[in-house]
Amino acid sequence: MAGHSKWAQIKRKKATTDSKRGKIFSKIVKEISIAAKMGGTDPEGNARLRTAVEKAKMANMPVDNIKRAIQKGSGDLSGHNYEEIVYEGYGPGGVALLIDILTDNRNMIVGEIRHILTKHGGSLGESGCVAWMFKKTGYLQVDKKLISEDSLLSLVLDTGVDDVKNDPKEDTYEIFTPLEGFIQVKDVLEKSKLKTVSAEITMLPNTYISVDTPTLEQNMKIIDVLEDLDDVQNVYANFELPDEM
Repeated sequence: MAGHSKWAQIKRKKATTDSKRGKIFSKIVKEISIAAKMGGTDPEGNARLRTAVEKAKMANMPVDNIKRAIQKGSGDLSGHNYEEIVYEGYGPGGVALLIDILTDNRNMIVGEIRHILTKHGGSLGESGCVAWMFKKTGYLQVDKKLISEDSLLSLVLDTGVDDVKNDPKEDTYEIFTPLEGFIQVKDVLEKSKLKTVSAEITMLPNTYISVDTPTLEQNMKIIDVLEDLDDVQNVYANFELPDEM
């Protein structure tokens, strides 16, 4: 899980310094709309929508934007008809890539993704070629200043968490949960007034692979370029980030 920890930190730091707030909002709006469409407009009864709304609040999205996104998903307001797609492929060095898409133009986005991967030494794969290497997992981060490790363990022990990680070099605890236990753990933390630094459903690699620095930089470039596309929601990879980075 060390690789995921370090990559999560990079993603978090990148998000806090990203000046393209409009692009971030656009991605969140899509997620809120599809969540409302698939599971209903009540966040309390729709875990995916609740998570998306909380992500929007963490990004300081205006409440009116959140409301309109929900209304578009429910059909109360006109909007785009987004389609969920997961593309699979490989980066340089055999790194597995999972690419989450929300789009209203499947033909255009697949062409863009294929072009990016090929240009940077990767390739687009067939459906199922790498998905088996990842597991859908709940992932939360809690600031260490808010609670001791022993107290946190006591708090979440009975919720069925998979693991609680305390890296001495990091300022947050990491909590990994089964998909079905994510909301329960989040509720326990909220009732204890423990605000999460991050709370999301992620795709965690079953195993990580080590690559040399040039190959690592190529893969990170691919991820940066992919995530800059409006229709790309998330990119997951199974490379391990070295300590020096």
